[in-house]
Order: sequence, then structure tokens, then C-alpha cells
Amino acid sequence: MKKILYIDMDGVLVDYNAMAEEYSGEIDWLPGVFANMEPVDGAIEAFNTLAEHYDVYILSTAPWSNESAWSEKIGWVKKHLGHNARKRLILSHHKNLCAGDYLIDDRPNNGAEKFTGEWLHFGPGNKYPDWDSVLEYLL
Repeated sequence: MKKILYIDMDGVLVDYNAMAEEYSGEIDWLPGVFANMEPVDGAIEAFNTLAEHYDVYILSTAPWSNESAWSEKIGWVKKHLGHNARKRLILSHHKNLCAGDYLIDDRPNNGAEKFTGEWLHFGPGNKYPDWDSVLEYLL
């Protein structure tokens, strides 16, 4: 049986930070912005590789006040991750409610710090600064 792995979207799969800088903190309220974000370097390849070894799900939070963000996240997953991500997107403001072995997330927010499995703190300056370090650890 494969171990369960959750991967956050914003700042982990999706280059949220590049867009956030451009829109000076207003990003969560802009219709259409989530659909146009680019993947983080190495994220697509890493997701597909991890999907061969783990039961992988995307676990993300969408702004409550921007309803279009919810559907845009589904569209982004379909566009960039395709078949390996089909019906594997979970949107929740309480990530700690999902049971699993690993969570890759760039922030402790929305329950990530309370996740019952192992939280892999992703991003520059963290223990897992990029996808190469994640793959080295998990494979």
C-alpha cells in the first residue's frame, strides 16, 4: 500500500509568490489571477514522479472571499498536472483534518503545523528549499 502524500498548491506547485509581489497583497481578491499562475520550477516533474511512488493529493486553501479562485485552482490542476491529478484536489481551510503520511507546504497556516503526519517545510530558507531536496528525501 502506497503512503499518502499531500502537496500544497500556492508557493509549492504554483509560483504564487511571483504573482503576489506583482499585485502587492491584493492577489487573493483578483478574479482570474489563479488561472494564470506558472508552476514552481521542477514542480510538475516532481509531482509526476511522486505519483509513481505515493498516493498523491493536492491539498490547498482558496480565499473564502474570491469564489472564482476555487474553480481556477481546479482549472490549473487540469491544465498543468493532467491525469495524475484527476479528482485529487482537496480545498480546505483545515489541512490538519486530512490523514496522511506527508504534507509538503510552504507555510504553517491553515492547519499545516498540526498535520498528524510529517510536514515538509518547503521553500527558500526552509529545510526543503526546492523540489530536488524533496525528491532526495522522499525517494
